[in-house]
Amino acid sequence: MKVIIKKILILFILIITAILSLVLTSKERPDTNTNGNGITSAPSGANDQKSLAEAQAEKTSSADFTIKTVTPEYNFNDIDPIDVNPEIPPIYDGSNAFTEYAKEKKFGDTVLKYWHFYGYDIVISDVENPGIYFGSDENYTDVEGITTFRGNHYRNSAAYGTRNVIEKKLEIVWIKDIGSVSANGSYWPGVGWTGQPLIVHWDEDIRKLMNIKPEYKNTDLVEVIYPTLDGNIYFLNLENGQPTRDPIYIGFSTKGTGMIDPRGYPILYTGQGLNQNGEKFGHHKFRIFSLIDQTELFSITGTTPEAFRLWGAFDPSPLLHKETDTLIQPGENGILYRIKMNTYFNRQTGELSVNPEITKYRYKGVFHQNIGFENSPAFYKNYLYLADNGGLLQCIDINTLEPVWIANLEDDTDATLVIEETEAGVFLYTGNEVDLRAAGKQQPAYIDCQLRKFNALTGELIWEKSYKCLYQSGVNGGLLSTPVIGKNDISDIVIFSICKTTDWKSGKMVALDKKTGEEVWVRKLENYSWSSPVDFLSADGKTYMIFCDFAGMMHLMDPSDGKILYSVSVGENVEASPAVYNDMVVVGTYAKKIYGVRIK
Repeated sequence: MKVIIKKILILFILIITAILSLVLTSKERPDTNTNGNGITSAPSGANDQKSLAEAQAEKTSSADFTIKTVTPEYNFNDIDPIDVNPEIPPIYDGSNAFTEYAKEKKFGDTVLKYWHFYGYDIVISDVENPGIYFGSDENYTDVEGITTFRGNHYRNSAAYGTRNVIEKKLEIVWIKDIGSVSANGSYWPGVGWTGQPLIVHWDEDIRKLMNIKPEYKNTDLVEVIYPTLDGNIYFLNLENGQPTRDPIYIGFSTKGTGMIDPRGYPILYTGQGLNQNGEKFGHHKFRIFSLIDQTELFSITGTTPEAFRLWGAFDPSPLLHKETDTLIQPGENGILYRIKMNTYFNRQTGELSVNPEITKYRYKGVFHQNIGFENSPAFYKNYLYLADNGGLLQCIDINTLEPVWIANLEDDTDATLVIEETEAGVFLYTGNEVDLRAAGKQQPAYIDCQLRKFNALTGELIWEKSYKCLYQSGVNGGLLSTPVIGKNDISDIVIFSICKTTDWKSGKMVALDKKTGEEVWVRKLENYSWSSPVDFLSADGKTYMIFCDFAGMMHLMDPSDGKILYSVSVGENVEASPAVYNDMVVVGTYAKKIYGVRIK
């Protein structure tokens, strides 16, 4: 009996030892590190964005994780788009609020409530983590050209290629006539805000797959792709402005900037800005087109039951994370869309399809009742930065769709934020408008526009600079254009263009010291500018800048001192933002024309 007990005891000890050994040897080795700010950093030995994304994707796929959802009953009658306008405020206590499923995060004395949706189901667990991690701004796209607003996820460049500035002059090379629409009680001609063209040098095999006109099929084509206010998307040869294919007719205006797939796939993503064209009305849509044959692959309707706000415009220019095939698109309805595209593209046959899975982030306004995004998303690694129509700036972890920090910008903020990564840290530059704070004040009202620099990782305000601006209903003063973050020989300054500084048509361009926020130079503008200026480098290492204004002038400027070197007329008001490819500038204007201008 004692022998049996002894054998059993030995067997029990061996089993325990084996179990402990198995646990210790099979314990998962961490493949990512997270610093105190929640930023996911590269694992040891991962020297590029791809290796990190692969490590995160492997970790995510191996996890035994299933999101938990509930399927709500929506009370959403068919809404006639004629009854939808941007002045209708969001409704936070309606039947589709689902307050019982709200998630919360406290920032000081402020509680931000938010919801997650998968399709139309409410997510009551964590959302799936796709392992998104953006690398450097230089690695955003594989395409030669400008594929999204301000070029990349830092939103710091709308210029590509090289040029040799010798004469310091501008020459109009070609002009393309386009149209206009009447909508929302106004007249919308040509190209509006932000209206930056996309310019792409297609790979030869891709070019031959697409429905490009025969005369350009076998040429080394650089194509201008331009969604405009007249309801068309135009396709032009950068060299001469001639059509490279027939336009895509949406029938409704695009005010924002589209996006070409950064992998070089023949896919166009573009949002609708207005819901009216003369007597015709239609709900806002975000559309995805195949550029093989220009067919629509997919669309999202902006007026949707889970949104707090009816106005569903899609002015922001999206981004796509190549490694995880994930699209990020904010809407003016107050929803952030994270879309797993499930893209299939065969470069040999041209077969192309998408099968989107949509996860959504919805939030409740905290500093002002208004919500909704008009600026384009900016990214640092897995951090997403967006400011809204109510002055709420959010830093959101795109993988968890959780807010990381927030700030009160005090007024509507439409200008896209710009990121700068330096040895001293990662920083965010932004500025607001003169809009919400003018409510109830005697007109004309002069109110401060604040230009600000934040620590992008912590939300700490580094500096703030204020300028008095005039409120004018419908055409706001303050900052509407995206700032230029100085590089190379102007790396110590950031340049802002401010509207309506002394009267309804004047403006001011200021260069501020990046470290202190103090003025380096100031140039008074006879005509304000909503158009985002573009900096570019000459072959001799000198930086120049293009900016356009309300009077329809395009200016070549020396950004080191604010001196205007040359000006040329492009017809009428320029709200759109130009893009530069080698020595060519392209921009559309209120003159109902698109211009191709050479830098000489």
